[in-house]
Amino acid sequence: MTFADLHLHTRYSDGTYTPAELVSAARSVGLSEISLTDHDTLDGCDEVKTLAADAGIGFIPGTEITAELDGRELHILGYFVDAQHPDLARELRAAQDIRRKRVKDMVARLNAREIPLSVDAVLELANCSAPGRPHVARALVAAGICTSLDEAFDRFLKKDRPGWVPKRKMSAARALELIHAAGGVAVMAHPGLNHDDRMVSRLARMGVDGLECHHPKHGPAAVARYEEMARELGLVVTGGSDCHGMSKARPTIGTVKIPTIRVDALRERLAQRREGRPLTPAPGAPASNPVAPSTAADLPASPP
Repeated sequence: MTFADLHLHTRYSDGTYTPAELVSAARSVGLSEISLTDHDTLDGCDEVKTLAADAGIGFIPGTEITAELDGRELHILGYFVDAQHPDLARELRAAQDIRRKRVKDMVARLNAREIPLSVDAVLELANCSAPGRPHVARALVAAGICTSLDEAFDRFLKKDRPGWVPKRKMSAARALELIHAAGGVAVMAHPGLNHDDRMVSRLARMGVDGLECHHPKHGPAAVARYEEMARELGLVVTGGSDCHGMSKARPTIGTVKIPTIRVDALRERLAQRREGRPLTPAPGAPASNPVAPSTAADLPASPP
């Protein structure tokens, strides 16, 4: 059996891996296929595609779009999208502009509390088109203001902390529209982190194609619950490690992976969309994943 990891990040957003390091890590853990899903950007996809091909690893271009539904943040993964599609490219540039402004606003709030951090230091450390809170946290550590990323978030960057600035996000409907218009398929990322499973059925009615059932924050019971929801709603089951390189002291790439038959199901959904066929998961997809995470705590069921 061969395996894929469909949720990976690099330095093109808030990961620490370069594309070369990501591909090397994927090869070291025996992955047959990967997808790069950096936040609100497709900048690294061409580079990773070339490196993956040289390493004999299949590659799917992707991005993780920050969106909202009824004022609540959620993330939507877009796979197989055309990076040159004008509407998608324009909206991603707008999202990147919003990210840079948010960084400036966070630093301004910290400066108002006499925290000596500069915007230039954060953006130079980020060195990408999609900066975010993790880069501010790393800059706080680099400046000696905090001793760890956890301390930076806990003291300054979590909601209601001195440096907190809310995000401006596109609507979930717009994110789905963009992904489909750019020739891709859309997957709801880590539904357990939203703590409201009703969002899954709502996104299904809006046209989402898949559900990321397998994720490091989903324990076995959560995985089983989301797989059952995917079957009931006609969604393709996907998963990945959400690896951000060494940002958590150890890489997670490959710790959550899916059999490549699940990727075949995602490709079948893509073909159905492009050919105008009825949208159903590909036949033959297994009912459960033999490599579901076994150490993560199960998330509590969301309220009815």
